[in-house]
Amino acid sequence: MNEQTKKICLNCERTDEKIPLLHLTFKDEIKYICPQCLPTLIHKIHLLADKLPGAEMLSTADH
Repeated sequence: MNEQTKKICLNCERTDEKIPLLHLTFKDEIKYICPQCLPTLIHKIHLLADKLPGAEMLSTADH
């Protein structure tokens, strides 16, 4: 598998060989995130702003 198709968590950078990954799209780009990092995407998306440009404009989930 070449570098462009390598599936890695956008937060912790673990591959799908080490942990299951969830597929997501943002601004027509395919990204992957692991279940352990998913709460960061939901509740602290600002921490991923450097990895998801434009995400800083999104609001976090209210509970």
